[in-house]
Amino acid sequence: MSELSMFDVLGPNMIGPSSSHTAGACRIGKVGNKMSKGDISYVRFYLHGSFGQTYQGHGTDRALVGGILGFDPDDERIVESLNIANNLGIKYEFIKKDLGDVHANTVKIEIEKSDGETVEVMGSSIGGGNIIITRINGLDLEFTGEYFTLVVPHIDRPGIVTKVTSVLANHEINIAFMKVYRHTRGKEAFMIIESDNVVDQKTMDEIKALNGVMNTYSINLK
Repeated sequence: MSELSMFDVLGPNMIGPSSSHTAGACRIGKVGNKMSKGDISYVRFYLHGSFGQTYQGHGTDRALVGGILGFDPDDERIVESLNIANNLGIKYEFIKKDLGDVHANTVKIEIEKSDGETVEVMGSSIGGGNIIITRINGLDLEFTGEYFTLVVPHIDRPGIVTKVTSVLANHEINIAFMKVYRHTRGKEAFMIIESDNVVDQKTMDEIKALNGVMNTYSINLK
């Protein structure tokens, strides 16, 4: 029999009626905020399954926009997130869409930044406020945000992984889990590094400066 934590029994501390439709949705939105580094001018939310059917009644729309604004699930500003986004000049729309063979509570988020760059994040809310991110910028991958997560897009070439992990070791960052995903051999790839420690900005900048590393993104949903 699997063990249950107090979080599983009581549910997350949150604003809204549903851990799946509000807390989880907010966390997926917050991943979009981190991957765009808060530079958001227009965002489209493609809502699959249950998300698409009940997003207004369950407050999923406000939770997603709250997450995009960087709010946590228990932030009282979520109630007014649509108005806050409007006041900031951030445009948004919600589109019901069949995203295929995915969890019923799945959303694909397309973000347009001020410079025209686009960022895509897709994730599912799987219950109790827990999420799984399944795609970033067209690349299928997987992480939960349960740990501090470092996302490192890089060129797929020998030695890059060793260089990145050496920097983390030098700063006494303990890696809990790590996976590497790539589009095509020798092209863009992603390291997903889940660690027991928060990776500070100085360490991230050191990693970003490595030859072959394209950027660094920190995702802390705790």
